[in-house]
Amino acid sequence: MTPAIDLAKKRNLDYQVHEYTHDSNAASFGLEAAEKLGVAVTQVFKTLVVITDTGVLAVAILPVDKTLNFKKMAKALSSNKLLSCKKVQMADPKQVERSTGYVLGGVSPLGQKKRLKTVIDSTAQDQATVYVSGGRRGLEIELPPTQLAATLDACFDAITDE
Repeated sequence: MTPAIDLAKKRNLDYQVHEYTHDSNAASFGLEAAEKLGVAVTQVFKTLVVITDTGVLAVAILPVDKTLNFKKMAKALSSNKLLSCKKVQMADPKQVERSTGYVLGGVSPLGQKKRLKTVIDSTAQDQATVYVSGGRRGLEIELPPTQLAATLDACFDAITDE
């Protein structure tokens, strides 16, 4: 399958794989996933890679219908002692693909080539399970947010615009 699914198997996570036919014209990969899988957008999370003002990459996992707040992400990285930084911005797509091993639109937080410091939006804790990319477009992994956080050594924090 994909490195994400291989990792979920290896770690014996409580996960389910969901596949759907990806529409290359979809405006939002995440919203498309929610619609095609018939689940609430609050349960489907996107994986974004940011770069800090010190040049270090980090991962933000947030609901597909929300926008990442760069100030909150920088604060979350610093206050949770993951990385020391004052600012973050979206990382260059080529850098994201090199670091994670995944193509944009299919970046999974699981099974990345190099594990990056990760912050999961705190709303994930309100869900019994969340859906994240399985490593390619049209492939999602559903698992408990606590297992996702433990597998990634991630923390939960508020990182979206209200």
